[in-house]
This record gives sequence, C-alpha cells and structure tokens, in this order.
Amino acid sequence: MNSTLWLLPALPLAGAAVLLLGGRRLDRVGHLIGVLMAVASFVVALIAAIVMIGRSVADRPMHEHLFSWVPVASLRVDFGLQIDQLTLCFVLLITGVGSLIHIYSVGYMADDPGRRRFFGYLDLFLGAMLILVMADNFLGLYLGWEGVGLASYLLIGFWQHKPSAATAAKKAFVVNRVGDLGLAIALMIMFHTFGSLSFADVFGSADRASESTLTALGFMLLLAACGKSAQVPLQSWLGDAMEGPTPVSALIHAATMVTAGVYLVTRANPIFDLAPHARTGVIVVGAVTLMFGAIIGCAKDDIKKALAASTMSQIGYMVLATGLGPAGYVFAIAHLLTHGFFKAGLFLGAGSVMHAMDDETDMRRYGGLRTLMPITFATFGFGYLAIIGVPPFSGFFSKDRIIEAAFASDGAGGWILGIVALLGAGLTAFYMTRVMVLTFFGKPRWRQGDSTPHPHEAPTSMTAPMVLLAIGSIAAGGLLLWGDSIVSWLSPAVPYHHSEPPIPSWSISLLALAVVAIGIAVAVRQYAFGEVADTAPVGTPITIAARRDLYGDAFNEAAFMRPGQQLTTALTTGDTLVIDGAVGGVSRTIGLASTALRRMQTGYVRSYAVSMLAGTLVVAAVLMVVGLR
Repeated sequence: MNSTLWLLPALPLAGAAVLLLGGRRLDRVGHLIGVLMAVASFVVALIAAIVMIGRSVADRPMHEHLFSWVPVASLRVDFGLQIDQLTLCFVLLITGVGSLIHIYSVGYMADDPGRRRFFGYLDLFLGAMLILVMADNFLGLYLGWEGVGLASYLLIGFWQHKPSAATAAKKAFVVNRVGDLGLAIALMIMFHTFGSLSFADVFGSADRASESTLTALGFMLLLAACGKSAQVPLQSWLGDAMEGPTPVSALIHAATMVTAGVYLVTRANPIFDLAPHARTGVIVVGAVTLMFGAIIGCAKDDIKKALAASTMSQIGYMVLATGLGPAGYVFAIAHLLTHGFFKAGLFLGAGSVMHAMDDETDMRRYGGLRTLMPITFATFGFGYLAIIGVPPFSGFFSKDRIIEAAFASDGAGGWILGIVALLGAGLTAFYMTRVMVLTFFGKPRWRQGDSTPHPHEAPTSMTAPMVLLAIGSIAAGGLLLWGDSIVSWLSPAVPYHHSEPPIPSWSISLLALAVVAIGIAVAVRQYAFGEVADTAPVGTPITIAARRDLYGDAFNEAAFMRPGQQLTTALTTGDTLVIDGAVGGVSRTIGLASTALRRMQTGYVRSYAVSMLAGTLVVAAVLMVVGLR
C-alpha cells in the first residue's frame, strides 16, 4: 500500500487537469469525470484504512518518498506522503464527504453552463486538501495550503458575473494571505532553528529549542490557522464566501478548508505542548470565536449565512479543544469528524431548499416546507439535532467531551471556559431552532403572483447524499466515542491525557442538555407563534451588531486597512521624494552639465584655437611650477 499513497491526491488532481484543460469537448461528461475521480480516491482511502487496521499499532503509519524536491545548499526537502492514524481520519472525511458533495452537485449544477469547470475546481480542491494533510513536511503542507486557497478563490467566485461573488472571492483570498504569511514565517523560523522542514526533524528537535522560539513559532502557526479556519480576527471572509454555489459552501465548511487550521495545530502538537503561551493564545481564539459565531448566527436571516456563522462557532469549539493540549486534541478531531457529517448535510439541505425556492435565501420568505419537502425536512432535521447536541445524535457525544475537557482545565480558567462552552451550546440550540422553525414550520410566506415558487423535493442525485450524511449525523458520534474508540485509535499519533472535571461528567451532560432545552424553548416561543415580519425589525444594539457580523469588517478596516493605506501612501511619497528625487537629481545634474558643455561647441576654428592655446599655457604653467619645486 505504501507505493500507492500518491494515488489519493493524484486522482482528483488528474481529474482537475483533464477537466480544466480538456476544453468544451468534455462539457457533456465533465461532471462524470469529476465524480469518478473523487469516488476513486475514496476507494483508495478505504483500502488504506483496511490495510492500516490490519497492522499492529506500531506498524500502522505508512510513508512514501516520491522525489527530491528542494535540494538547495543546506535546505533539502524531499516530497513525501504519509498516512498515520490522524491523517487517515482527514483522508476519509475529505474523500468520503467530498464524493457525496460531488454527486449532489450533479443535480444542483445540472443547468449551469460552466458545470465542467465547476467539477474541475472541486477536484482541485480535494487534491490540494489531500496534499495538505498527507505531506510529511511543512513545505509540502504549505503547497497544499496554498492550493486550497487558490481553489477556494475559484469556487467562491465561480459565478463571477455577480459583483458580490467576485468581491467575496477576492476578500477570501486576501484575508487568507494574511494567515498564509504566518505559515511562511513559521517555515523560516523552523529552517533557521532546526535546519529542516520535515515533521520528524522539527518535532524531534523541538525540546531543544528555546521557549521564546517555540512561542513565536506557535503564534505564527496560530495566525495561519485563524486564516484558513475563519477564527477571530481573520473570520470576516467566511460569511461572504456563501456567494459561491451551495455545494462549495458544504465542501469548504464541512470537509476541507476550515478544518485545515485544526489539523495544523493538532499536527504541530509537540510545538504547542512546549509553548504554554501559544497554547493560551489558541484557547482564547477558540473561546472568543465560539461565542462570536454563535451570536452572529442568532441574527442572520440568510439560511446559508446562518450556517456559516454556525461553522465559525463549531470550529471555535475544535480550536478551543486543541488549546487544551493532550486533554483536548482527540476530542477536537472527534468533533471535526462528526461536524463533517452534520454540517455537510445541513448545507446540502439548505441547497435543496434554495433549489425549490428559486434560489431564495431569506428564511423569512420560507415556512411550511416540511410537508412539501419531506426528505429534505427529515435529513436537515437530523443534522439540526446533531449540531445542537441532542442524544443519541453525533454532536451530543463529541461536543460534550469538549465541554468536559474545558471544565477540567486548570484553575478558575476551567470554570470560565466551561461556562463559555455551555453558553455556546445554548446559543447554538437557539439559532438552529430558529432556522428550523422559519424554514419548515408555520404557514408559507413566499411571494404570491406570477413568480410564486412551487416548492418540490430535489432529485435523487441530491437527496441520496443528504440521506447518507443524515445517517452519519446519527451514528458517527457514538461510533467514534463508544468505549473511547477514537482515543485508542488516535493516541499513537496524538497525545492524550484524561483530566477529571471538577464536577461529575454526568452532571455536565445534564447541564448541557438543560441549556440546549432553554435555547430551543426561547426560539420556539419567539418564532413558532405569531406572525413573522417580512423584514427583520430593527432590534437591540446587540442584534444590529450581530447582523453586521459584530463589526468585524469595520474593525479590520479601522485597524488594518486604513493604517495600511496610510503606510503605503507614506512609503510611496518617500519613494517619490527620496529615491526618485535622488535619481532625478543625478539625471538633471548631468543634463545641466551636458547643456553647458554643448554651448562650448561653437563650430568656429578660431574659438577652438584659442581654447587649445589656453590649455597649452595652463599645462606649461603647471610644469614650470612643478619644476621649480
């Protein structure tokens, strides 16, 4: 199996190359090629999983050296791929959920003239993400990291004829470049400190580096994670990314891009475990983003943007767990896997609703769809129950373990983190119940007249993936955490240490369920009874702030964009006055000298004779003076 690992990323990348370079002759079969490459990669992943499970624990990691990549002086980087227990979790999620999204896209994009190109971009996305998680060194990870950024730019801006889509793609690209700068600096620190970029060398030598170096390295990796995983302060691109087709939203939010930051921090656990200040930074970012996304989700009327805010919040849970170190790494990955199922199902369900409602995204114009779209209602409902953490659905198992780990962290900080995690669970129950009620319950609120939508169930190519993801939303959490199976699976690759919370685990579970019940009750009371206004009321200041994404864009503009503009203007002015002025001054001086010399060229022989005579007299005088000495 070691010699065939390259097939995992190669298959979708080959599909992308064929679809993007093959031209219009492939328009009729482009979607089939895209689906085939994704499914083939998933089959290879399943084979790798079977082979790995059949081996002893010590022999499970697989490695394949492909070629010498960067043999430059003292920097020598080989391009190699590896699969260990952590990598396999991501590979199965990326290829499995990615394949279902490909199949869903066949029906969703059926009438789009750019469908072949769309599937090419999807395959590029899968291939880049697989390189990111399978690389055995940080430079290979960086290659996949940048590939994911490119693919997201192409997919978010796929409908580039819409100015909003083009702007959203550019925003996602620019914000992610800020995070990518952090990863680039981290690579420089690694090479300077360890003389290598391979995981084995960096992690094996981490304990010999100074704490200040490891802290700087940890914060640069955290900056990178904030960009890709849409964590505060680099979260502003995620809501606007909903301008892309809905399958893109499912792929970005569930199986690929936003999980990259969680993978990076978890993979680099030897660095963070030796840098407590960096780990504290991870905890703060995760806790703040957890609440940030939940508050925003409570005020969004656009169904996709409500789910996008939910993703921000759920990734915040995962980042918080990774910041807890060995007590949380495993549960961060467990929640990442369960989230991959229910969030993909929720986005695909939202796409099904939009498909039936003539691309309307405002939930205030939905209502009563449960009887008209029973399959969508049931599958979306399973995802809803999973994300709010109702037993026995998957989110109950994975999120509760993160809440327990938060309470178990040291000192008073544990109580604060635990309460924040509980509040996040309550807010999640509120905004997701709001989505369910506004979309599927109550009386129909869509427009009347000639343009009235006629809601109908989506075709089988769309509903079949939704059903499979709904099954995963039910079973995934229990399977992963039954008997701590995820702990025994990941512990050889990811450190694990059980920390006992200050109160019994069962009481934390009851508290979480009580908070969830309160969130559900408040949402039902507010939205299930009475009329729903066509437009959102003005609301309280916090509601207004939440609708404006808690002024994330305004903060970035004031803190970074405006000062950046001023700095650029100052540098440009300095360049014009100093550098260009010096160059221009030299040229003007030479020009003036040339003009003066040119005036001496009169064309008269007598003038030249006088000049020669004067020169001769000067030379003679100098020689006489020198001779007298």
